[in-house]
Amino acid sequence: MPSGLIALLDDVATLTKLAAASIDDVGAAAGKAGTKAAGVVIDDTAVTPRYMTGLSPDRELPIIAKITVGSLRNKLLVILPIALLLAAFAPFLIAPILMLGGAYLSFEATEKILEKLTGDHHDECELLTTETPAELEARQVAGAVRTDFILSAEIMVIALASLGESSFVMKAAALVLVAFLITVCVYGVVAVIVKLDDIGLHLAQRRGAATRAIGRGLVHGVPYLLTGLSGIGTAAMLWVGGGIILHGMEEMHFDTLPKAVHAGAHSVATGIGVAVPVVEWLANALAASVGGLLVGGVIVALMHLRPRHKAEPADCPPEIV
Repeated sequence: MPSGLIALLDDVATLTKLAAASIDDVGAAAGKAGTKAAGVVIDDTAVTPRYMTGLSPDRELPIIAKITVGSLRNKLLVILPIALLLAAFAPFLIAPILMLGGAYLSFEATEKILEKLTGDHHDECELLTTETPAELEARQVAGAVRTDFILSAEIMVIALASLGESSFVMKAAALVLVAFLITVCVYGVVAVIVKLDDIGLHLAQRRGAATRAIGRGLVHGVPYLLTGLSGIGTAAMLWVGGGIILHGMEEMHFDTLPKAVHAGAHSVATGIGVAVPVVEWLANALAASVGGLLVGGVIVALMHLRPRHKAEPADCPPEIV
């Protein structure tokens, strides 16, 4: 009996060591995958705050919580199983599916830019003339979750590609960890951004002169920050959308244009000779944005061929007419 108990304990210890090693492997794989997806995470963080426009400040955190839940649902219940199945049985479908998502992002961004240039406030009127605040909130959450789906798909596919020849179980576990960590990171940062004005008000009421000055600076600066982030978010949708399309063309071996873009960006960066990696990234992002704008422009033109109800000026709040 004692020897049997010792053998059992030895087996338990061995299994514990194997489990710990597996957890370490999952953590390492998730870290590697998360690093690869960091660029899209930044874009996701820039895009989301614009969906807070027109909403009551006391509903901002509950709305972010709803978007967070929607993002996790996107990643865990839809994207993760589909990505694993496609990677295992039909990897050739991943690139064209992502390209459709990139085209949608490009369309959304191009339409926003066109509305700004032409003064067409159709979408804003639709949002701001909704019957109830709950309806407005539901529309904004749905729009944010829809955009998040495409960005999340890009994040998860980048993460999956970085895991190489890992086992199916290892890939699934690492992607679950990536999904949770990235979602919490992105929407945690978004929550801080949209509540900076409240933080500023709190600091402005403190005793220290320096603290009050920081608080007043935040109160006055946050509206400009949010406006800037809205523009950055639109730009991010363009360069991510265009980048997805260019990358998809490479994956499908239509790589003449992507190679020309990368070569041109590298040539510009080396020609400038200062901060070469940064300049090369900016040149690639600009080229991807132009590509996204072209694709988005075609889709916008096609969409505008169909008749739609145009909001009358009387239907719109006076601040946006």
